[in-house]
Amino acid sequence: MQQGNPTSFRVPDPGIAALFEQDARWQAWLDVEAALAKAEAELGMIPEAAAEEIVKKCDLSLFDRNRLTEGFTRTGHTLVPLVWELSRLCDGDAGNYVHWGATTQNITQTGDLLQLRKAHRIYLNQLSRIFTALAKLADKSKDMALPGRTHGQHAVPATYGLKVAIWIDEFARHTERLHQCEPRVFQALLGGAAGTVASFGDEGLDVQARLAAHLDMPAMQVPARSIMDHLVEHVMLLGLLAATCGKFGYEIYTGMKQEFGEVEEPISPGTVGSSTMPQKRNPHLSQDVMAYAAQIRTMVPLAMESVMTEHEANRQTSLMMRYAEREVCTLMGDTLERVRLLAEGLVLKPERMRANLDLTDGLIMAEPMMLALGEYVGRQEAHDIVYDAAQEAAVGDKTFIELLSADKRVTGHLSTRQIEKLLDPTAYTGLCAKMAAEQADRARKLAAKLSQT
Repeated sequence: MQQGNPTSFRVPDPGIAALFEQDARWQAWLDVEAALAKAEAELGMIPEAAAEEIVKKCDLSLFDRNRLTEGFTRTGHTLVPLVWELSRLCDGDAGNYVHWGATTQNITQTGDLLQLRKAHRIYLNQLSRIFTALAKLADKSKDMALPGRTHGQHAVPATYGLKVAIWIDEFARHTERLHQCEPRVFQALLGGAAGTVASFGDEGLDVQARLAAHLDMPAMQVPARSIMDHLVEHVMLLGLLAATCGKFGYEIYTGMKQEFGEVEEPISPGTVGSSTMPQKRNPHLSQDVMAYAAQIRTMVPLAMESVMTEHEANRQTSLMMRYAEREVCTLMGDTLERVRLLAEGLVLKPERMRANLDLTDGLIMAEPMMLALGEYVGRQEAHDIVYDAAQEAAVGDKTFIELLSADKRVTGHLSTRQIEKLLDPTAYTGLCAKMAAEQADRARKLAAKLSQT
């Protein structure tokens, strides 16, 4: 599915796709090579002068692109030509110590995690802005009454603020999960060819620990190339975050239909919805969110397959994981950017929300009617009485209030004035406003906390 913005409403690039371009990945791998050289020099495995020269030359701008291209074309290898060129660039005998004891996946997986960590921080920044926007939206809509719907049908009255409170609550848990996963996911790998650490001798785990420290990462306790569950965890968490984004987008998409007309996503002046239907004001952003979120979720099963790595390493599962990471991370940034724009610019239509409350002529208030009557005749008998009136109103030509007012089982306990009052939908929104206000405050605190990280 093609990405990009199909509308004149410009969606900013969050910068995540650039993190996974080849040059960015190569530089990240070189950063790991530099950290490796520093760690080995600190333990006396390679000369300090060699490490200093290697670090100095771990700069992609110094590399001969023609030599790199020729090397990758000839070898078909992910890393070797980059190591060759780094060795060639080093003065003296420093090139002899490049990539000492490491294997390709040690460098590429750790380097890719450096990029993934950058993307992760972008997500948290995006979520900070989303929380700020949702807090304002919750405050604005906490008292906007509309039909609460279950199974696609009117249930009891609610407020739009309750919907926003639910979004904040879900996004807050996703944020907590993303923070909690950091020490498990962003771990440096340096176990050598088969995870035995034999190429580094008895100090192998110390080398890994020092390399990890230079990269500001924890080290894997067992540096096995076959371990993928921590990488899969991150994809799964992003899949879960994407599901909430999709839910958010779908709620707006549905509410924007003319049959509902309760909200409208921000539409820039001049935006064209159709080449043949001039009246169209299409929900582009929310449909983008729904589509991208669906694509992210489809990557979760692929990522999980990579846990099934054969023996000590398997190129197949590494490739699967790399593809899933790149696709999920890029789409996640695009998705969150659109969620932010929707949260910041959503147009609320309280008059239409209120009108929709009256579509069933009071039937949405069957529950409070039943509870009030139940105080006199018991809950079950009250349910039966109100059920009879509600079902007849749904299929007949009399309104709910007319039927209730003509039923002696009701009027024997409740006056017409009491019945009318009980059928006011704006008086039965429960604690929606309270929950919306509480979640708005929570969102503001989360936004402030995230902006400091």
